Amino acid sequence: MQTGRHEFSRVRTLIAVFMVGTFAGAEEVQHLSRTVPGGMPGLPIMTGVQHTNNVAQLTWDGPSGYYQLYRKTNLTGLSWEKFGSPNLNRTTNFAIAPGAALFKVLGPSPQYAGAAACLECHAAIHQVEVSTRHAQAFEALQLAHQENNASCLPCHTVGAGLPTGFISESATPQLAGVQCENCHGPAGNHAANPGDLTARPRMDIAGQVCGGCHNGSQNPTFDEWKSSGHFAVVEDMNPPSRIDSCGRCHSGTARLALVNGLNPTLTVTNDANVGITCAVCHDPHQTHVWTNVITGLVYTNQLRYPLASTNYYSLSTTAPFTNRFDINVCAQCHNDRGAAWTTTSRPPHHSPQYNMLLATVGVLPAGASGKPAAHAGTAFYADIANSGRLFLNTNQCVTCHMQTGEYQHGPPEVAAVTGHSFGVTSYAACADCHAGADNAAGLEELVHGLIADEIQEVNGLLNRWATTKAPIDLRTKYGLLAWEYTTPGTLSQGLTGPTTAEQAQIPDNIKKARYDLYLVLYDGSYGVHNGPYAFKLLDSARDWVQLELNQ
Repeated sequence: MQTGRHEFSRVRTLIAVFMVGTFAGAEEVQHLSRTVPGGMPGLPIMTGVQHTNNVAQLTWDGPSGYYQLYRKTNLTGLSWEKFGSPNLNRTTNFAIAPGAALFKVLGPSPQYAGAAACLECHAAIHQVEVSTRHAQAFEALQLAHQENNASCLPCHTVGAGLPTGFISESATPQLAGVQCENCHGPAGNHAANPGDLTARPRMDIAGQVCGGCHNGSQNPTFDEWKSSGHFAVVEDMNPPSRIDSCGRCHSGTARLALVNGLNPTLTVTNDANVGITCAVCHDPHQTHVWTNVITGLVYTNQLRYPLASTNYYSLSTTAPFTNRFDINVCAQCHNDRGAAWTTTSRPPHHSPQYNMLLATVGVLPAGASGKPAAHAGTAFYADIANSGRLFLNTNQCVTCHMQTGEYQHGPPEVAAVTGHSFGVTSYAACADCHAGADNAAGLEELVHGLIADEIQEVNGLLNRWATTKAPIDLRTKYGLLAWEYTTPGTLSQGLTGPTTAEQAQIPDNIKKARYDLYLVLYDGSYGVHNGPYAFKLLDSARDWVQLELNQ
C-alpha cells in the first residue's frame, strides 16, 4: 500500500472543510472531481467531506483498487488506526463522533507499465494512439529543451515523480509521452492479471481527467470550458423521461451512450448529470479524416464530427437517435429539435442556431424564402482594400466562437486563448470580411439593436391582440398570455397559457407569428447568425399579427 508525499497536508485541508456542505439523495457515480497533473491520479487524494445531521461523507480519488482509511484524533502521540473495511468505492459514510478527527487513506501502489503492455489486447486503439500528439508530448519537451524540467514532466510522460513512473528517457523510455495510463491510471496490475476486475483501469469522461494538463496560462482549455454552458448540467438528467430526450444534448454520459449505439436508460445508471465534457466532442481513441464541404480541403483531427456542413439537420427529443457524420460538430445539438409552428405546448427550444444559419427553420408567407447566411460559409467576400482577395468562413461556428490566441511569455505574460469558452470575446476573426474589427463590432451593435427593437414591436402587437382581439374567454382568463403557448416563453410573465384544447381558438396567423418571434429570440445572436433571414422572420410575424388586428 502506498500513499502520496503530500497526503497529510491534504488531510488538514480536509478537516478545514469538515463543517461545510450537505449530501442527500441517491449516490451518483463518482467521477474525478479534482485536476491532477498528468491526468488520472496515481496516488490517492482526498477530495472532500460533507455532512448532514450526524452523518459525514468522506470522499477520495485515485486509481482502481482497494483503499483503506485510517484515523487519529490528534496530531501527536497517537498512531493511525484502521477505520472501516477496505473500500473499492472511494467514498464512505460514518457517524460523526464528538471531537475532531484526522483521516488519511492508503491505496494500491501505482504500477505503471507503458502503452506496450496494452498492445496485446488493445491493438487497434494502440495503433491510433501512437500517431496522435499525445504520444509525441515528450518530443515537444525536447524541442523546448525542457525534458529535465520536473514541473513539465507529469503532463508529458507517464507517472513522473511517482513510484514505478517515468524517471528519464534513458532509464524509462517506455513511459515517455502521454499514453493510456495518463487517462486511465496505472495499469501494470491489470496487465499482469486481466481477470482481476478490481485492478481494471478506470474509464472516466470527466473533464478533470483532461484538465490536469490542459489548464494554466499556456493551455487554459479546461479553465475556459468550465466557464462555458457546456460544463453546466441545467437540471437533473437521470429521470427516464429525460435521459434519452434532453440527455442527448444536456448529458455527456447519455450522449456518448447513444453515440456508441447504447440505450442510456439502460446503461447510464444514476450517472446522467455530467456536462458536455471533452470526450463528447473529441474522440480520445480515434483520428478522423474530414473533407471540408465548403473548400474541399481534407484535414485530420480527433473531432468526432466535421467543422462545417450544409445539409439540413434537426433531431427532436423523441426521434430515434442517428449519428450523423455529415453534420458539423456544433449542430449536433444546436439545431431546432423538430420545431414547428403547429406545436402549441411550448416555444421552440433555445437551440435553433444551425437552422437559422442555413435558413431552414421558421415559416414565411407563400412564395417567400430565406437564404443561408454569409456566416454559413457558402458565400465569398471580396475585400477591395486587399486587392480583391477573397475570404471565406470555412469553419462556420468555430470561426467566431472558438477564436484562439498564442501564449506570450512577457513580461507581461499574456495567457493563451483556446476558444473553449465558446463566447465571442474578440472581433479579430471578423476583421478581414468587415474591413476591420471595429467595423465588425459596430455592425454587430447596430444589427443587435434593430433586431431587439423589432422583437419588442412584434411582442407588443401580440399583447395588443391578446387584450383586444383574442376570443373573449381567452382574454378574460389569460389577459396578455392569450397569445402564448401552454407553457409560455420568456417574453411573458406567467406560468400557464391557454390549454391544449384552448389553443384551437388562437388563429394560425398568431401561431406563426409567435413561432417566428421565438425562433429569432432563442437563436440568441440577435441577427448575427443570419441577419437578413432574422429580419424576414420578424417582418412576417409583424404582418401576420397586423392582419389579425385589422379583422
